[in-house]
Amino acid sequence: MPNYQLVYYNRRGRAELCRLIFHAAGVPFEDIRLDYTKGEWPGEWKAKAPFGQVPFLIVDGKMLAQTKAVARYLAREFNLAGKTSWDQARADMFIDEFDDISTEVYKFASEKDEAKKAEMSEKFYNETLPRHIGYLENLLKENNGGNGYLVGDSLTWAGLGIANAYDLLGGTDAPFENFPLLAGLIKRVRAHPKVAEWINARPQTPF
Repeated sequence: MPNYQLVYYNRRGRAELCRLIFHAAGVPFEDIRLDYTKGEWPGEWKAKAPFGQVPFLIVDGKMLAQTKAVARYLAREFNLAGKTSWDQARADMFIDEFDDISTEVYKFASEKDEAKKAEMSEKFYNETLPRHIGYLENLLKENNGGNGYLVGDSLTWAGLGIANAYDLLGGTDAPFENFPLLAGLIKRVRAHPKVAEWINARPQTPF
């Protein structure tokens, strides 16, 4: 088996989907968590990074960067990308949708003006997010009634992606109260034995 090393900060952030894929697949890897306070970033790691940023993956000394490229590679390697080319495309579609939601969160999370930040946050949770979750609920229902998986008939990185988005949105059920199928899917994915084991054991970080 290849030697895998995942390099990121000591937080969930953009690397957590990759970690979820590793753990769901039961594949061991070195979880390298860089600490600003110890001068571990930028330091030598930034010089090593293909694009001068994290996360990036090292596989037997070879490097791969960009979050979705790394996650997609791992999903394909570990049979979590989807069983057919259509399922793989659908999984990619959902991952891109989660990325769109994440981008909206980062917009207000990084806003310096507190009044503007509050305004942006309120609009996101009252308007933008319910619209996106509604899209996802309808698409989930199209897949065998919505009581199984997001894509196909097995767990994929798309399912892990929605579980990861749950944490990004505060780790509460509130945004999904009016969307029972999606809420049920999140519970099923997070209850997956290997996923649940990781969620319970992972380092507790603010984000």
